[in-house]
Amino acid sequence: MVNRKVWFVLLLMGVLVLLLAACGGGGETAVSSPEAAADPQPGADPEAESFVAGSGAGELVIYSGRSQSLVGPIIEQFAQETGIDVQVRYGSTSEMAGVLLEEGQNSPADVFYAQDPGGLGAVQQAGLLAPLPADLLAKVPPRFAADSGDWIGISGRARTVVYNTGVITDPASQLPDDIYDFVDPKWDGRIGWAPTNGSFQAMVTAMRNIWGDDKTRDWLSGIQANHPTVYGENTPIVAGVAAGEIDVGFVNHYYLYRFLAEEGDSFPARNYFLPGGGPGSLIMVSGAGILKTAQHGANAEQFIAFLLSPEGQQYFADHTYEYPVIDGVSTVAGLPPLAELDALAAHIDLSELADLAGTQAMLLELGIIE
Repeated sequence: MVNRKVWFVLLLMGVLVLLLAACGGGGETAVSSPEAAADPQPGADPEAESFVAGSGAGELVIYSGRSQSLVGPIIEQFAQETGIDVQVRYGSTSEMAGVLLEEGQNSPADVFYAQDPGGLGAVQQAGLLAPLPADLLAKVPPRFAADSGDWIGISGRARTVVYNTGVITDPASQLPDDIYDFVDPKWDGRIGWAPTNGSFQAMVTAMRNIWGDDKTRDWLSGIQANHPTVYGENTPIVAGVAAGEIDVGFVNHYYLYRFLAEEGDSFPARNYFLPGGGPGSLIMVSGAGILKTAQHGANAEQFIAFLLSPEGQQYFADHTYEYPVIDGVSTVAGLPPLAELDALAAHIDLSELADLAGTQAMLLELGIIE
C-alpha cells in the first residue's frame, strides 16, 4: 500500500502538471525540469515530448526526470545504435512521478528515469514498477539498487559543500566537519541553498532517517536563522559562490566540474567533501525502473542495459561528471574516487529516501518552501 502522504502530495503534483498542459491550448506544453532550467543548452528542444527516430526496431516511451540537456545525447545515441524509435517526456522527477501516479495502469510509459531515489521509491510503493531481471541488477553494487529489485542506479552523485576559494583559503580549518555545524551564527548571510531542489530534499529525507525528525527540524531552523540565500537550483548556487554572493552552498558534486570544464582552474570555487560523514556526505544515484504496464518491456530492458554498459557509463563520467556505478570506467581528472568518498558517506538504504511527502511537509511547516 502506498504511503498516503506520498500519494497525496505527488498526486497533486501530477494534477498540476496536467492542468498546466491543458492551459497550453492545442499543442504540448513544456514541462520544465529543474535541472534543465539550471543548465539550458543552446538549441535544446523545450517541448515536454521529443522524439528520437530509429529505423523501425520497435518503440520505447521514457518518462525522464532528468533534463534533456543532460541525458538527451545518450538517449539519442541509444536510438541510433539500436534503431528503436524513442519517445521521451521530460519534467522534474517529482512531476513525472506525479504523472505516473495519476495515470496509473493507463500510463503509456515503459521506463521511469529519475534524478534521485525519492521519486522512484514513491512510484515503487504505488506498485507501478516491475521487478528487473537478475542479470541487470547484478551490474551494480546491491546498495545502488532497490532491495525490491524494482529500480536500479544509473549514475552516482555526492552531496558536497561548494566554497569560494578567495574567502575560504584553508577549508580544513575554516569549514566544519559536519553539515549540522552550519547552524553556527558565524555563517549568517554566507550560505546558499535550494530547498525546492529534488536532491536537496533527498538529503533532508536522509537527515530524517539518520538524525530523526527533531534534529532535522533543528538543522533546518538553524540554517533558516542564518538567512541563507535561496536559489532555484544547484547551478546558480555554484555561480553565486564564484561571484562572491555567498561563501558556501549545499550542492551535488558534479555542478562544479561543469564550470571547471568551461572556465578552467581559475574558477574561484571548489568542493569540500565533509570529512565527518553523515547526511551532508550522502552518495545518491539517478535511477531507472520499468513500468508493470510497459508495452515495450524488452526494449526497456535493453535501454537500461545500455546505460549501464561501459559505453553508457563513460558518457556520464565524461559529459555530466557523475560517478559510474560499474567498475572499470575512468572519471574526470580531479574527482575524488568514489571509494574514498564512500568511506566517509552516510550509508542508508536508498529506498528509505521515498518519503518525499514527509520532507516537503516539514519544509512547508517551517516556511522554507511554499
